[in-house]
Amino acid sequence: MLKKSRCAKSATCTLTFALPVAQLVGSVSVVGTFNDWTPGVHVLRRRSNGTASASVTVPAGTDVRFRYLGEHGRWFDDADADLVTTDGGLVRV
Repeated sequence: MLKKSRCAKSATCTLTFALPVAQLVGSVSVVGTFNDWTPGVHVLRRRSNGTASASVTVPAGTDVRFRYLGEHGRWFDDADADLVTTDGGLVRV
């Protein structure tokens, strides 16, 4: 699940990355161009609605590349991205 929220006043966009808790095994981070692909910076936190999520704010009009990184080096992608390639997901904000 991927949600885009644009903030017109500050010319930014908040991206919320969310996955069903049932899909998660251990800790999962979302990594990408917004955090220099650094694991552990944006860890998905469990929510009361059965998902785990993390949000980032990026400049509007940018392309964001990202992937999820689970325990034991397990990489996976989000089918809700605008485009998914072998390098991960792409979101245009």
